[in-house]
Amino acid sequence: MQAPPPTRVRALAPDLARGVMLLLIALAHAPTFVSDADLGPSALNTVSQFLKVLVADNLARTMFVFLFGYGLGQLAGSQFAQGSDWPSVRKLLRRRGFWLLVIGFLHATLLVPIDIVATYGMALLIMAPMIRARDSVLLWTAAISFVPATAIVAWTTVRAHAAAAGGHPESLPPLMKDDFASQLLFHLVMWPAKAPGMVLLVVPGIAIGIWAARRRIIDDPELHVVLLRRVTVSFLTLAVVGRLPMALISTGAWTTDSTWLPAIVHTIAGYAGGIGLAAAMGLIAVKIGGNRGRLTTALVALGQRSLSFYLFQSVVFYALFYPFTLDLADAMGGAAAHAIGVAVWLLSIVLADWMRRVGHRGPCEIALRRLSR
Repeated sequence: MQAPPPTRVRALAPDLARGVMLLLIALAHAPTFVSDADLGPSALNTVSQFLKVLVADNLARTMFVFLFGYGLGQLAGSQFAQGSDWPSVRKLLRRRGFWLLVIGFLHATLLVPIDIVATYGMALLIMAPMIRARDSVLLWTAAISFVPATAIVAWTTVRAHAAAAGGHPESLPPLMKDDFASQLLFHLVMWPAKAPGMVLLVVPGIAIGIWAARRRIIDDPELHVVLLRRVTVSFLTLAVVGRLPMALISTGAWTTDSTWLPAIVHTIAGYAGGIGLAAAMGLIAVKIGGNRGRLTTALVALGQRSLSFYLFQSVVFYALFYPFTLDLADAMGGAAAHAIGVAVWLLSIVLADWMRRVGHRGPCEIALRRLSR
């Protein structure tokens, strides 16, 4: 068998972070596909719900968004290092934004309405000039947009809790149609009403990610150990402490007359947790150094193909839960859905490592690169 073509050496930490991020995304998304999260062993479902709210909801997205912004900074930096001028880089970024928008639209209409790829595309089309903005502009953009973004996410959290408390939890099964054509039409109608409103939510993380990429903070983590350690400890501590109240409320272990304050703190702590977890991956990369084992190598392979396997999760969930596929939405509760999410992530690791061994970059990564040229 012919040996796979040589690949450019990439920094460990960003790809390792993307591989771990996909687990959090699976944990956040999988339970939304079941009709009754309480179906099955109550103790397991309670633990599942607690962990979902504590470590996944709104934290997985923040990590995803931060790493997206970091990747944009990496892309622009590599283009400038190769001698490209700003007009060429700007065109590349806008082409990438357009095709991300197309991929996200197809994902949200043909598969599941849970999508952030189109949001990235829209945000990139708007924020492309930010790639070469001054540091102060990036940080002020993140700070100013953080306030309304936090308010919006907190409001959705309060609304979701109220719906669950009223016996009508927000999930996808009530929106599922009996046939593919009806489902497609419903997604087509719903998409323009939902997707543009998500853009503001990703602006803070993208801006911080671009800022961090300029300093190669997780590309060269050994040069930033003190900063990474401080961010990891302080941000992850804030994440656990700040998200614990909402996690307890979601399981009924704590009751309160108003969930607004816990929801706001939960949201802020989610931003901190996503960035703190990315920083932790930098410290882990320093610890690993050049001694990558099989698991690290496979996780990195998954991170290098994160777009493909983000969409792969949706393909699996679509095949399992929709009425015109296997129709398992009524057959399991939250804990079982989480088990499926973990299983999909583990399968993704195996498939990504196989792609690495045969020299396949990943179908979506290949398509996006070729279309963006």
